[in-house]
Amino acid sequence: MDVVLIIARVLFAIMFVMSGINHFSQVGAMTGYAQFKKVPLPKLSVQLSGLLLLLSGVSIIVGIWADLGALVAAVLLLAMALKMHDFWTADEASKQSEMANFLKTVSMAGGALFIFAIAATEGNNIGPVLVESLFSVAK
Repeated sequence: MDVVLIIARVLFAIMFVMSGINHFSQVGAMTGYAQFKKVPLPKLSVQLSGLLLLLSGVSIIVGIWADLGALVAAVLLLAMALKMHDFWTADEASKQSEMANFLKTVSMAGGALFIFAIAATEGNNIGPVLVESLFSVAK
């Protein structure tokens, strides 16, 4: 079962790693979109969110404080969903697309919270890890 848990962590978190890399390789385009969405300090916000996505994804995949990585990912995803995919303010032409992106992002946040809860629970059951969880909550 450890192999399945590792594969699941990789499949879940590779999106964070790739998105983090994309934040750096496409910083100009992403900064423009962040400006359009009225994100404060857009370039710095793109770079900081990219770094947090990259680190949280690696944390979950290799199991270095995976609970903290999952919690950071969840908070970041929820903030991004609210700020970047605000379908309730979108025009009719983009409302459906923004709602789909909002729901996908919120869904990923839910998955990250699920990993956080399991990893932070005493007896960590997310498979082999390099460094034990930072948080430890009794069952």
